[in-house]
Amino acid sequence: MPKDKRKVEVLVLSDIHLGTFGCHASALLDYLKSIEPEMVILNGDIVDAWQFSKWYWPKSHWEVVKHLVKWLSKDIPVVYLTGNHDDVLRRLPELHLGSFTLAETLVLDLHGQKTWFFHGDVFDSSIQHARWLAKLGGKSYDALILLNRAINWVSQKLGKGPVSLSARIKHSVKRAVAFMSDFEGFAADYALQQGYNTVVCGHIHQAADKKLSRKNGSVRYLNSGDWVESLTALEYAQGCWRIHTHKPIPKALKEEKSALREQKEPIYAQFFSSMGSALVSKPR
Repeated sequence: MPKDKRKVEVLVLSDIHLGTFGCHASALLDYLKSIEPEMVILNGDIVDAWQFSKWYWPKSHWEVVKHLVKWLSKDIPVVYLTGNHDDVLRRLPELHLGSFTLAETLVLDLHGQKTWFFHGDVFDSSIQHARWLAKLGGKSYDALILLNRAINWVSQKLGKGPVSLSARIKHSVKRAVAFMSDFEGFAADYALQQGYNTVVCGHIHQAADKKLSRKNGSVRYLNSGDWVESLTALEYAQGCWRIHTHKPIPKALKEEKSALREQKEPIYAQFFSSMGSALVSKPR
């Protein structure tokens, strides 16, 4: 007997990085199947155009896309807010196609709270002033994730728990800690200037829910985290926000391992044409 799906009014996902080795697509699909959202906000870096490879697109990555399109076919609004890794989409004008919206930012009134959604890379100086360095960092991060998976495989064989190399690096290097703090501060300052009560970001792969006090007031700062390491999402229901950390079932973990050995044929055009066809072919 199928389990009842959890009702979620607003679901926020970011930094999925489909098309990369680090993406936990099977775990994400497992999570998506467990919930029933009324609205979905994809807050940037959903498809990783910076590291997109024609030969790496496992079945699990395609299944995630198909599940999102399935929600669209049910008239569930899906808002895709562009990030730095999918910034190729920023060349397009704001788009409204059925239940699908493509934009850079979004503002919602949620129970009287003016809430601003955007990816957050605008506050990252490495993106704005040294794009080549940011891309190099992205490739290095992907390599680190692969190394981390190998280490965790050995750790599992030895009966020990998983470790996160990048998380340890981020929390041990003072500059990384300072960057995350500055990022949150910039987001809070700008949100207050614009009169927002809540700001929701992605980008830094660090889920958060905190109240930030500034000289001119306070603002609630939320970050949806990522699906490369933390496997987190933001859920809004009954007037409350919560960070959901997904615990993948063993089947999903097994599929993640097999995904690294899959797909060695060009599908870039197939991906976008199939998604476009699914959107425009729906009878209105």
